[in-house]
Amino acid sequence: RGFRRVRTLGVECRRRNLCLSTNKTQPLDNDAARNVLRGDLIEAATDDVVRACEQRPFHDIEDELGKLILWHSHRVGLTIVAGSATLLQPQSTDAQEQLMTEASATEPEYLNDFEVAASCGMIVAYHANKNPDRVAIVAEQGGNRTYGELNERINQVAHYLRSSGLQPGDAVSLVCTNRPEFAEAILGCFRVGLRVSPVNWHLTAPEMTYIVNDSESKVLFGDARLGTELAAVIKDSPNVSIALAIGGDIEGFESFDEQIKDQSTKNISNPIRGFEMLYTSGTTGHPKGVYRPQVMSTSSVLDLAQFDPETDMSMATGPLYHAAPLGIDLMAAFGKGTGTYLVDRWDPETCLKTIQDNGITHTHMVPTMFHRMLALPPEIREQYDISSLKFVIHGAAPCPVHVKEAMLDWFGDIIFEYYGATEGVGTVVTPDQWRNKPGGVGQAPEGMIIVDEVTDEEVPVGEIGIIWIPAPAEGGFKYFKADEKTEKAYRNGTHYSMHDMGWVDEDGWLFLSDRRADLILSGGVNVYPAEVDAALLKHPSVADACTIGIPNTDWGQEVMAVVELKEGIAESEKVKEEILSFCRENLAKFKCPRSLNFMDSLPRSEAGKIQRRKVRDIYAPSS
Repeated sequence: RGFRRVRTLGVECRRRNLCLSTNKTQPLDNDAARNVLRGDLIEAATDDVVRACEQRPFHDIEDELGKLILWHSHRVGLTIVAGSATLLQPQSTDAQEQLMTEASATEPEYLNDFEVAASCGMIVAYHANKNPDRVAIVAEQGGNRTYGELNERINQVAHYLRSSGLQPGDAVSLVCTNRPEFAEAILGCFRVGLRVSPVNWHLTAPEMTYIVNDSESKVLFGDARLGTELAAVIKDSPNVSIALAIGGDIEGFESFDEQIKDQSTKNISNPIRGFEMLYTSGTTGHPKGVYRPQVMSTSSVLDLAQFDPETDMSMATGPLYHAAPLGIDLMAAFGKGTGTYLVDRWDPETCLKTIQDNGITHTHMVPTMFHRMLALPPEIREQYDISSLKFVIHGAAPCPVHVKEAMLDWFGDIIFEYYGATEGVGTVVTPDQWRNKPGGVGQAPEGMIIVDEVTDEEVPVGEIGIIWIPAPAEGGFKYFKADEKTEKAYRNGTHYSMHDMGWVDEDGWLFLSDRRADLILSGGVNVYPAEVDAALLKHPSVADACTIGIPNTDWGQEVMAVVELKEGIAESEKVKEEILSFCRENLAKFKCPRSLNFMDSLPRSEAGKIQRRKVRDIYAPSS
């Protein structure tokens, strides 16, 4: 425990570019260590020094623990100043070298201790040591990897970055499709303490450039599939000193494979756990970097997933720049030593075939994927054997009750749901729980409150308001270089919000209505687009729907529906009136669309979410 305490403290200090000195005043227990890291005890210290306490002067420690403290402290860049009541000099360099030589003769602890491996970014190394031939990645684009092969490539990336002068805390941008190099790059960065921002590769060049510069990236990994955009990005990113092209040539980039090929494949001797800084989708303006040095826990999801590395295979259906595919489909699978199938471009029938052909057991989806799979003709759906599936989890947007019911009838009681966002996870609900509370997203976390958006007061049970989730004592987030936005995301420093609207029933179950930004205010009455969307999706001619508010002189806003028709249904005034009439039969009058338009294909993010703002920009650009 003593070794882990010192090592964890060292990693956290290094992550913050801090130097640790030890003085004999009082024991450094776990609570004290946490206080130091939170900054509670840094009153008399300078900005770049944390003063902690060690129970005994270092030079008095002669046992194996002392050797480990010295060796591993050296590895994470700690400066240890031995001391008692009067400050003593550290041991001589020769003595330190002798102890380090003795300690280094033993096998690194992370190869045999999962917790240690997780603390320093060496989980893949841990599994590679135990099962080097087990499949780690199967990619639709090609280039499969075993755990042994993946670990060697990750090490080459880590050695390259360290030899290039990158320091813990430096920033990296990763613009890469779902291919093995995504995992190699991000995990290589994690081993040397870097902060990585996976970038949405569906953005325009200026939008990508904004993220690269805002994140202060010194390194840019780029997929050659996006060569035109990335050639423009690198020209306007003056802080980037290393640009590596993956899978081909990009103007202004060096080759990823060529740069790492001569690097050592051996595990690096001093791993330091880095972290990702994901950017929000920008539904409320410029995307914001969600800065969270501590790794966000997904233990509740992992407990439900029950991975069996001997038999299971995960599938990443969405781009890995999104929090859920990255955290659930890839990182959680790696955590358990399970393989992951990387989907290149999602398609409903191809998805079913992939499940059948690869024995997929675990995956993450979004409600739009459910709806598109359900729209397949029965004879197509019945062609594929999906009995290997054991765990499907969905989130990202509210799921209409009738869609979820149809999926449970088809897939069985293996569909779980979470409520969360890049900023954090709020709830998780099992199939049995959902059947008892259709439409609910889980038991509201203890301390969660629902607040009226006008009065800022808590609302009674059953009334809709803004959802505020209790902030964790440790491991919270902030928006990078955006203190004002961070302040708005928190309430009195005790709760945070993802700007979603919802309500809690008498049993304490949480139900979602919509995002605050999407709310339609018509004649002083709130209309929730997701509710109207759900009604539209029940019509037999509607493949997908997006409800928006457009300006109205008398009412402020009026409800407009934009729908994508099913294949074989032609646009016509008759079909339009049938759909509007259907809404009038199934919705209160004030919720009914006053107008309806057709689109051949509604704009979606690559994760499958309808991009309501893009639809709004078409029909109500000034609203």
